[in-house]
Amino acid sequence: MTDTVSDVFEALAHPTRRQILQDLKGGELAAGEIASRFSASGPTISRHLGVLRNAGLVTERRDANRILYSLVGDRLALSVGDFLSTVCPEQIVLRTVRKRGSSAPSAATS
Repeated sequence: MTDTVSDVFEALAHPTRRQILQDLKGGELAAGEIASRFSASGPTISRHLGVLRNAGLVTERRDANRILYSLVGDRLALSVGDFLSTVCPEQIVLRTVRKRGSSAPSAATS
């Protein structure tokens, strides 16, 4: 059994993979579009995409002869959030306070 949180942090360890995630924030991109943004070779970018996919941070779908990649933002947020909650217990309290604050009516709307 693999440690999926370790996979996420391993994926985040490389600046190219972090940049790919930032690029995908704007929406789905074809593998060729992603590769064109880097000076690295196509196979190198493909390996980076494989690491991100194996970590569950991106999904892929085929459209004819293209492979399109999308960000799985919840996966990243949950993995990093869980880790931070473990090492920074005050984050749990802050998150609870924020949830209560966002569900309560604001003074401007009252």
